[in-house]
Amino acid sequence: MILQALAGYYQRLADEGGADIAAEGFENKEIPFLIILNQRGEFVDLQDTRTPLGKKLIGRKFLVPKEQERSGTKAWQKANLLWDHYGYVLARPKSDDEANKEMALKQHRVFVATVRHLFEKYPEDEEIRAVYQFLSAGRFEGIYSHRCWPDCARIPGCNLSFQLQGQFRLVCESENVRAYVVATNNPASDDEGADDTALLEMRGICLVTGEYGPIARTHPRTPILDPRAKSNAKIVSFQRNMGFDSYGKQQGFNAPVGKSTAFAYTTALNHMLTRGSRQRIQVGDATTVFWAEKKHDFETVFADIFGAEPAKGEPEQDYKSLVALFRSPESGARADTTTRFYVLGLAPNAARLAVRFWYAGTVGSIAENIGQHFDDLEMVKSPREWHTIGLRWLLRSTALQQKDDNIPPNLAGDTMRAILSGAPYPQTLLASAIRRCRAEREITYTRAALVKAVLARDARHYKRQEKEVGMSLDMANTNQGYVLGRLFAVLERAQERASPGINATIRDRFYGAASGTPVAVFPLLMKLKNHHIAKLENKGEAVNLEKQIGEIMGKVDGDKAFPTHLSLQDQGRFAVGYYHQRQDFFKGTTGSKE
Repeated sequence: MILQALAGYYQRLADEGGADIAAEGFENKEIPFLIILNQRGEFVDLQDTRTPLGKKLIGRKFLVPKEQERSGTKAWQKANLLWDHYGYVLARPKSDDEANKEMALKQHRVFVATVRHLFEKYPEDEEIRAVYQFLSAGRFEGIYSHRCWPDCARIPGCNLSFQLQGQFRLVCESENVRAYVVATNNPASDDEGADDTALLEMRGICLVTGEYGPIARTHPRTPILDPRAKSNAKIVSFQRNMGFDSYGKQQGFNAPVGKSTAFAYTTALNHMLTRGSRQRIQVGDATTVFWAEKKHDFETVFADIFGAEPAKGEPEQDYKSLVALFRSPESGARADTTTRFYVLGLAPNAARLAVRFWYAGTVGSIAENIGQHFDDLEMVKSPREWHTIGLRWLLRSTALQQKDDNIPPNLAGDTMRAILSGAPYPQTLLASAIRRCRAEREITYTRAALVKAVLARDARHYKRQEKEVGMSLDMANTNQGYVLGRLFAVLERAQERASPGINATIRDRFYGAASGTPVAVFPLLMKLKNHHIAKLENKGEAVNLEKQIGEIMGKVDGDKAFPTHLSLQDQGRFAVGYYHQRQDFFKGTTGSKE
């Protein structure tokens, strides 16, 4: 399903024609430096194609023949056609030790042999002839003395290609090179003398399209998603001779995918993963891409909803109003129940890619589920809080020091899947939020909203009869956890009013125990509250606090007012009850933005 949807997206881009999408056998590649030659194959200039992007210099992208799959000890035996790094193009080693010098010479000989084979096929092509003459002469001193060479040498694996003086395209973009690449990718139609047995071994039924044709032994790689990941990361790959073979088949023949399909799905994926793409966002450790089966405005809205938060000084985005445009007739719009929409989360896993989550639905259903997610998060808040909480901040609220690196690997993907599908949130999300509340003794708006959303969705999904927490103080709620959370907030309020400016309140000392094992803490706190209320000079305020405590205590069982233990869900209700009661204290001076 994933490969089929990606291949369909490639076809959509190709049909639309607006996207910079490569034809089969080619790819768009950053080439930082170009070797400019005259018609006699003599070096003229070394051109720097890089332009600033933030603090980095990024090379211009060119349409070049597809990069060769290179791995293992014999990787040097494959060279890219008319472009590659300086080891292949110039026999320049990455360091001066003898092993690297020998490797660079071997790489260069393979590169020259590749160009020689091309030249023999098109001897009248002046561009190919100029490159072959330059390589055959082997005089590269002009490049090494050029002012731009130190910049190229500092880039690990700096890619180079060729351009003829006066031309505006690369040599590898010429008509003859294009024809050669197409023929090379179609050996059955081009090489009449090809070994029929070899061709039959490479042909079969593609599991994605059901068509009979050439099968990809190895699949193209994707860009590096993480600096620590290896560069040959793939969605589909088999380790050779490692026990994954069956019926004598090796590598990709164990799960046959046509060469054209393999190219299509990887090209579409690489297009979305490219730097600056509006169809790529980060969800925890998962690089997430999304697309529709046909061009749709929801692609842009999805990036706005789940992308990075606005920079300082930029106005806050109201995500709910964006989703309402696609959600349902309740907003006056017509929900799109036919256009398919896909979301794929990937994370590096050694040399392969791990699929963190995958969801396919219609634009209308996904918009409806996203809208419900924001409805579930609705919570009373101060004017300083954002209208709606972005996914990144939601996940950060569950992590140590609120850092992205500390978000559990699978939590982000499970949460994203729950949002898109409308299923219950993962219980690990609730546990992580409660753990941070207990550890930091701080119940923030984001954490309270998250806990409330998990509890509300569980109650709705499992059709529980018990009254659930709402978005603001519910004095009719008699749940033990919720009531004790309210009581804890009132007791803290009494302490604060009795000792203005106090450095540490009962929350800083007792929140963890009060929310987990109430019987161990609340009897002591009830004794302390008598002391705090007695200190109040404003007797009217003292009476009001006593009334609030009496009203709350009237909702608990007298014999079991303070249980020995609260369940995970009741610890969540404790946090929400505490937050609701605290917000109610300030409702006269603060309110929601909405």
